[in-house]
Amino acid sequence: MMDTRDCACGQTTVRDEAARWFVRLQEPAVDVEMHRQFQSWLDEHPQHRTEFECLQGVWKAADLVPSARLLALCEAPPARSRRRPVMRYAVAASVLAVALGLGLFSGLNQSSTYTAEFSTALGERRHVALPDGSVVDLDSRSRIQVHFEKHRRGIELIEGEALFSVEHDASRPFVVEAGRGKVTVTGTRFDVRRGASDTRVVVEQGTVKVQGRSAADDDFISLTAGLGTQVDAQGKVAAAYAVNPAELTAWRNGKLVFNNASLSDVAEQVSRYRDKPLKVGNPAVGNLRLTSVFKSDNTDALLKALPSILPVAVRTLDDGSQEIISK
Repeated sequence: MMDTRDCACGQTTVRDEAARWFVRLQEPAVDVEMHRQFQSWLDEHPQHRTEFECLQGVWKAADLVPSARLLALCEAPPARSRRRPVMRYAVAASVLAVALGLGLFSGLNQSSTYTAEFSTALGERRHVALPDGSVVDLDSRSRIQVHFEKHRRGIELIEGEALFSVEHDASRPFVVEAGRGKVTVTGTRFDVRRGASDTRVVVEQGTVKVQGRSAADDDFISLTAGLGTQVDAQGKVAAAYAVNPAELTAWRNGKLVFNNASLSDVAEQVSRYRDKPLKVGNPAVGNLRLTSVFKSDNTDALLKALPSILPVAVRTLDDGSQEIISK
């Protein structure tokens, strides 16, 4: 049952929990177990997500509040009737107080820039709340650099894969750069994967503009929900094609879904979940296609199953890595 006890009783409430989770997720490193616990808490009840998103909105709004006023908001409010919706703002103010203590708002009224870097280790997934209210989910072995300015919200995906849930702001485009590609939005939900030789973009909600990094402003393709594209090493953007976003973002739930994927692509994705990279023996093997589902935390099962699905074998090399070869 939902816990709706008054905060004045000094007991835990959903709003208190949301505030604590919000602050924890601003820390430089969030391990796999903490992320798992957060996701479990978030999925436990719709009100959990509602309260957490409320705090994200407060975080975004804080950038518009003078620092003196922000500090005043952190003062304990006078006792009021239960009918007045005070506690939501009191808890939100407590989050802002912690943020001030951490120096997260030290630049208020001085600069609207925000710079940070977030990454994940082998097998780790991370949920990152950005100061504009946007959220980034990072897959295993992924890294982003964030640089927000007054008129632009910039992200660079250095490696790996990330799902972006972007807060709408027409005056400040949200731009993700990865490899030779660039994705521009004002508010939407999309996934970007940076590979060794190309960058893949998949849209789950809304519309995005995809172009090569050095392309002219009018040289781009638009993607809407259910469409994807790839940007090659030369910055050339492929024509849009239909995709299943749920399959391509199943990594958020610890699954690797391959639907007629080339073994080269499979090996590249699986390598992010293994200590040593997985390789393909030659182009002919790399062009074989695989359709199957595996758990990302048990890629050994995938390697054991491959020989029974395709005419291949898996061998271990001297350096401990493994290679898929023809039978």
